[in-house]
Amino acid sequence: MNDYLKRVYEDVKRRDANEPEFLQAVEEVFESLSEYVDKHPELEANAIMERITEPERSIEFRVTWVDDNNITHVNRGYRIQFNSAIGPYKGGLRLHPSVNKSIIKFLGFEQIFKNSLTGLAMGGGKGGSDFDPKGKSDSEIMRFCQNFMLELNRHIGENVDVPAGDIGVGAREIGYLFGAYKKYRNSYDAGVLTGKGLEYGGSLARKEATGFGLCYFVNKMLDKMAKDSFKDKKVIISGSGNVALYACKKVYELGGTVLAMSDSNGYVYSSKGIKFDLIRELKEDKRARISEYAKLDKDATYFEGSKGIWNNPCDIALPCATQNEIDLDIAKTLVANGVKAVGEGANMPCTLPATNFFIESKILYAPAKAANAGGVMVSGLEMAQNASRLAWSFEEVDNYLHKQMEAICDKVFNIAKDYDDPFNSVKGANIAGFEKVAKAMIAQGII
Repeated sequence: MNDYLKRVYEDVKRRDANEPEFLQAVEEVFESLSEYVDKHPELEANAIMERITEPERSIEFRVTWVDDNNITHVNRGYRIQFNSAIGPYKGGLRLHPSVNKSIIKFLGFEQIFKNSLTGLAMGGGKGGSDFDPKGKSDSEIMRFCQNFMLELNRHIGENVDVPAGDIGVGAREIGYLFGAYKKYRNSYDAGVLTGKGLEYGGSLARKEATGFGLCYFVNKMLDKMAKDSFKDKKVIISGSGNVALYACKKVYELGGTVLAMSDSNGYVYSSKGIKFDLIRELKEDKRARISEYAKLDKDATYFEGSKGIWNNPCDIALPCATQNEIDLDIAKTLVANGVKAVGEGANMPCTLPATNFFIESKILYAPAKAANAGGVMVSGLEMAQNASRLAWSFEEVDNYLHKQMEAICDKVFNIAKDYDDPFNSVKGANIAGFEKVAKAMIAQGII
């Protein structure tokens, strides 16, 4: 980092000392922006780095709900409205016991640059709660969502802040949240939430978008940098949620084979390939644990412990589970086992040392803020459809997604090449995402 970035980062560390995930995200961005900041003194003159690391608004609130046994529970809710320089705040809601202010801030900070990369008019935000939907009945989840929205509805709107889904928030939860918002506000504002059901304003291809987009980006990266593709490649995908499932589907459509997938308890491996239709039914329809897969596929074996998935050799690794799942030791194992490319489907799934090791080893690396931008991109298209009261076909949305993910890939690696660091996709993605936001902030004045 140059002196200006070092000074700002030290201030952030002092102010947010108990937020390790947020500090990690800021450090990664600052390290990759040093050369760019050197060339643009107007950034320091307008205190852009100080402003971009401080949320415009941080909302923390109590969520009280009653379970099926009439016992009252209290959870903590968050919405971080980080930056609105290029559009209304846009980012998902995460329901998971690990959720805290640091995690929501890191996700919101990353969202600023991810949304910028899509080319759509969306600012950065994120929210969620430490509520755990696992093991809860539909009625309990509905009551939680209704009480979460009781407070959140005061702070969101089609032109203010547009939440979507994330870990623990799928179509069911979005439906409950939207129904509550409509009731509380007495207004049918279809564009206030994305990820909605098709019956009430959702977009075709939304649930597939992040996983499909990840594969479109990685496939383009392979072609651009190595004249290669997914064809005949052995792929490992961590996770088995929405992103992982539809990355799995697209890998097969592009000619690859998925050898293993995981959940928080363990992973399944099959040398003949994971069967997409079977694992989709188990995880999406039945909400079963991944261990059930091995009982239905005689060629698959279940292993306890999800981290062990990365000990299996593969050509392409797609971490789609959660943040910091790949550390330096795992990165070294993957490289020693011959991995050719790593594509981040989850947000910040690699630690900073792991990320740097992949880049230094000249492994083709697709950073999350670029590679998993497909989800928020199609959320933006959902907002456009809601505003025009039109519905686009699956093919229209998917074709747009495919084209734009390839364009993002080109932009990321072209910028990295311009800075004489052609394999440093992190630098390329951060500069590409940051530049548009910084220019908008300067144009709008210091406020």
